[in-house]
Formats: sequence, C-alpha cells, structure tokens
Amino acid sequence: MTRRMAIMLAIVGAILALFIGYKIFMGMMIKKFMASMGNKAETVAAMTVTPQNWEPTISAVGSLRAVRGTDIAPQLAGVVASVPFKSGDDVKAGDVLLQLADEDDVANLNSLKASAELARITYERNKELVRTRAVSQAALDSAVATYKSALAQVAAQQALVNKKQIKAPFAGRVGIRLVDVGQYLTAGTKVTTLQALDPIFIDFSVPQQSVHLVKPGQKITLTTNAFPGETFTGEIAAIDPKLDSETRNVAVRAELPNPDRRLLPGMFGSVKVVTGEPEKIIALPQTAITFNPYGQSIFIVKKGEPGADGKPVLTVDQTFITTGDTRGDEIAVLKGLKDGDMVVTSGQIKLKNGSHIVISDSVKLPNDTSPTVQDR
Repeated sequence: MTRRMAIMLAIVGAILALFIGYKIFMGMMIKKFMASMGNKAETVAAMTVTPQNWEPTISAVGSLRAVRGTDIAPQLAGVVASVPFKSGDDVKAGDVLLQLADEDDVANLNSLKASAELARITYERNKELVRTRAVSQAALDSAVATYKSALAQVAAQQALVNKKQIKAPFAGRVGIRLVDVGQYLTAGTKVTTLQALDPIFIDFSVPQQSVHLVKPGQKITLTTNAFPGETFTGEIAAIDPKLDSETRNVAVRAELPNPDRRLLPGMFGSVKVVTGEPEKIIALPQTAITFNPYGQSIFIVKKGEPGADGKPVLTVDQTFITTGDTRGDEIAVLKGLKDGDMVVTSGQIKLKNGSHIVISDSVKLPNDTSPTVQDR
C-alpha cells in the first residue's frame, strides 16, 4: 500500500508540475506578445503646421437675380401676327417683341380720327361764326364738347392699338420663344422672359450676431459650381432695414459686374463678405481633430532617440486644443498648437499617448478653405 501510494503521489506531482509549467510558459508568451504589440508602430498621415493669412469673413449661400427682369405677356387677347425676336437675342428698350392682329382696331382708329377731324373743322367754323353772331355761343360750346369727345375716343382707341404691340420695357436678353404666329393668346399668356444681366444681383442672408459687420459698399466674393475655380467680385448694394422674425437673419443684396452675361438669374452660389484685415492663424484639416463632449484634441508627433534603422523613433502626445472659425475643410486652432508642430491628420483613432508611429505620405486628405461640390 505504501509503495502504491507513493507512485500515485508521484504521478499527481508530475501532473501538477506540468500544469504549473504550462501556465508559466503561457504567461511568458502572452507577456511577450503584449510587449511586442505595445511597441508596434502604427501607420498615420501627418503634417507640419505653419501660420496662414486668414481674412475675417462671413460666409453665406445666395441666389442670383436680374437687376431688372420680367415675363413678357400681352394685356389683351388676340391672334399672334408676328414674333420679331429670336430666342436668346439681346434686345434694346423699345424693340417690338410681339404683334397681335389689329386690323379691325386700326380701322376703327382711322374712323375715329376722321370723326375727330370733322369735329375740329366744325369747331373752327363755329368759332369764326360766333364772332359775327351767325351762330350762338351754345352752338360753339357744343362743337367744343364734340371735338374734345372725339379726341378722347381717338386716344382710347390708340391705346388699344398700342396694347396689341408689345415692346421691350428695358434692354436685356430674351428667353425661349413660347408662342407661334397664328396662335390665339389669352390675356396674360407668357410669351418669353426678358432679363437684364449686367450687372446682376445676388441676395443672401446674414445672422443677427453679424449684422454689425456688414454695410453697403463692402466687398464680396462669389463662387458657384457652374464655374469651378472661378471667383466673381462685387459689393453690397443694400441691407434690409428689418430682420426676419422667424430666422433672425437680415436680407442683404450685393451687385456684381456681369459683362459676359455668364451669371444667370436663379443660380445659387457661396458668398464671402470680407469684414476686416487679414490675420495670422494656425489651421488644421478637420480630420486631424478628435471632437469629444469634453473637448477637442489632437496628436502631436514627438521625435525620440534613433532606432535600429538610425532614424528617430516617433511617438505621439495627445493634446487638447481650442478651435475657432471653420473655412471649408480647415478649422482654426486658437490654443494648444504652435508654429512648426507636426500633427497627425489621419489614423489617430488607433493611437494613445506614447504610441509609436510611422508617417506615410500616400494618403492625401482634403484641405481646402473653399471646397466645391464636384460631379463624378
């Protein structure tokens, strides 16, 4: 029994030794693995910051409208006799745009003119005869009244004839012709549109807190995706004297030269109003900043001692910053960053204080102060 007990104890001891050895071995391997993971360098993108000249501006989205613009339509019903213009023509003030059939009206006008001429002759004759007392003063007064009535009828009929001919009320560019010769039009039927395109207005709104920064004569710049990469300049022409009670914004109108007439009413664009002199600002791409409920932070790259490859070992230091205005893809940094600092711009989600990094230049992130929508 003693011998058998000793053998069993030896076997149990061996099993325990193997188990303990296995645990120690696994602990060492896990520790080694974690240590290797802790020293693994993460690949990120980074940039060195330098101050930029930022002009204080107010940004808004506006809509273009013509200085003068209207839809051309007849006041009277009638049949189209002629349409002298071509779609897209530039016309002068007074050019005929539409002629309705007016033969009956012209004939009636000529008849009334003849009656007016007869009334004038009768009046002139009675005026001479009243001096010789050949006719009474009452007859002269009646002749005067008849003559004036005839002139009024001529004027009324002339106005009717004039309404059958539509002329351009101002110089501008006509749109697409919407009627044809021989077509019967009711009063108010749209014939075309007429727009004066040079100069052109852009209407936009400014929030209540920025009202004191805008004034007539201030310079503005306009960009639109209709002409990518181009900037149009103008100045503020008028500011509405009251704010919208719902949005608390004030309406602003600016005027821009448009000599080539490329800017068209109805287009929208991004407006920037310069409100002061340029100032030095350190700015970062918005992708470089981690936004949290407790603040905004960035990772600043630190250079350490040279590694096995002779290059400095790069680590990161998480730093909280204070941000300011936003310009497109960029955001101003007011505190927490200085000229010459290198900041991680991509890949920071996998970083923590002291993480080892490798900088890659293969990733190019958007960093434009005036981005535009691009169709692809």
